[in-house]
Amino acid sequence: MIRLKDKYKNEVVQQLMKDFSYGNIMEVPKLKSIVLNVGMGEAIQDIKPLQAAARELAVISGQQAVITRAKKSIAAFKLRENMPIGSKVTLRGDRMYDFLDRFISLALPRIRDFKGIPSKSFDGRGNYAFGIKEQIIFPEIDYDKVVSMHGMDIVIVTSAKTNDESKALLKYLGMPFEN
Repeated sequence: MIRLKDKYKNEVVQQLMKDFSYGNIMEVPKLKSIVLNVGMGEAIQDIKPLQAAARELAVISGQQAVITRAKKSIAAFKLRENMPIGSKVTLRGDRMYDFLDRFISLALPRIRDFKGIPSKSFDGRGNYAFGIKEQIIFPEIDYDKVVSMHGMDIVIVTSAKTNDESKALLKYLGMPFEN
C-alpha cells in the first residue's frame, strides 16, 4: 500500500474527526485529484520545448501528459486558436498519493532557501494551488537532458468545504506551510 494513503487512513482521518468533530467518517475531507500544469508561451515559435516539457511532466507524474491548446486567438501575442501552448496531467488514486509523497519528502527539500509553501493560496472551497519555479527539483529529471528551465503550477483538489479543513488535511499529510 502507498505510504501516504496508509497514513491518511490510519492517522489523518482520526485526527480530523477529533479536530472538526465530524459525526460521520464520510464527512472527513480527502484528496480528489492533483493537477500539474506547465504553460509555455515560447511554444508559439518553437514546439520542441513544449514537447520536452510534456515528456518531463510524464516522467515526474508517471502518467502521459496532455498538450493543451489555445481557446482564443490573441493578436498581440501572435497566438491563434488551437495552437499548442501548454501541457497538463491530472493525477487520481494511487498515483496522486505517490506523487504527493514524493513531492513532500523529496522535491520540496531540494528547493533553494525553502521556508515552506505559502499558506494563503487556498481558493475558499478547500482547493490549494501553488507554483514552483524549476522542474529540476524532482529527482526523476536528468539535469543534463533538460531543454529549457520552466516552472509548473500544482493544484491540489480536496473534498473539504472550507480552507481551514483543507489546510488541516494537508498539514496532517505532511505539507510544510510557512509561518
